[in-house]
Amino acid sequence: MTLEGESVSKGVSKIAEDSPAAEPAAAETGQLDDVTDDGSPRLRVLDYLVLLKPRVMSLVVFTALVGLLLAPGGAGLLINTVAILCIAIGAGASGAINMWYDHDIDIIMSRTRKRPVPAGRVGPRAALVFGIVLSVFSVVLMALVVNVTAAGLLAFTIFYYIFIYTMWLKRRTPQNIVIGGAAGAFPPMIGWIATTGEYGAEAGMLFAIIFLWTPPHSWALALFSNEDYANAGVPMMPVVAGKKKTKMLMAFYTALLLPATLSPVYLGFAGLLYGVAAGVLGIGFAYHMVRVLRDDEGTAARPMFFYSIFYLFLIFVFLLVDRALFIIL
Repeated sequence: MTLEGESVSKGVSKIAEDSPAAEPAAAETGQLDDVTDDGSPRLRVLDYLVLLKPRVMSLVVFTALVGLLLAPGGAGLLINTVAILCIAIGAGASGAINMWYDHDIDIIMSRTRKRPVPAGRVGPRAALVFGIVLSVFSVVLMALVVNVTAAGLLAFTIFYYIFIYTMWLKRRTPQNIVIGGAAGAFPPMIGWIATTGEYGAEAGMLFAIIFLWTPPHSWALALFSNEDYANAGVPMMPVVAGKKKTKMLMAFYTALLLPATLSPVYLGFAGLLYGVAAGVLGIGFAYHMVRVLRDDEGTAARPMFFYSIFYLFLIFVFLLVDRALFIIL
């Protein structure tokens, strides 16, 4: 799961890390991975915290919380709290198992070689056991306290991230983050189902926004970090297909993303405030996309990468604000 500061920029850039939707952001915000072990209990605990990929957890909790709060009705404070806790633990468990499986390539990549497993501060087996225990705990607790449907989707999300994305797609196809991006898009659906007990079309809209956002966001990073991926043998799109084709694919998914962010307005799920905000944010996204298409020097991808993080964050913020104003007024 999926779906890894001192200023607003740093704070928002920490909402994403190592789900297919979020993994790229960690390339620029990996401070916790630089912990140096001096054998103290405090740093040992911190190493296990890093295994959970807390920035991934931030993205997961945030999008799941939006899905939960936007859902009709209400399950009560206890149910909602347990649901968010289970989703966070499940995301962390997935991150720990991902670090176990990927430690051989993490040690090659400059942005990941200081993580606890490749750095030798946590053993691979310990990371695996830690992740499995937390995975089972999160799903069982969700089923017992919240509802079985939400627990089932949480279990599927963990399975999808670990087996479909991490073990199957990531090292085999340049479409890894496209297909695997579903793992990072499930959390708002889990939040929705935790409240309602059933799937809703509105939850599908939230899923679609994150799913379509993932390729241009991830490939923006890959454009200026492709050497790192190439050295590790990870077939990101610029490594396999080249930068020109990658940019065209980014534009294609951008063209799908922008109308998808307006779909809540089309279907009456959100109002004018959100529609205006999504439109303005979309213009900014399109501007950065055009800059990337025209860029021959490789300087436009990094700004687009960071803007895409703000974009997704603010899209979900305005969904909440719009709903809050509707209730108040």
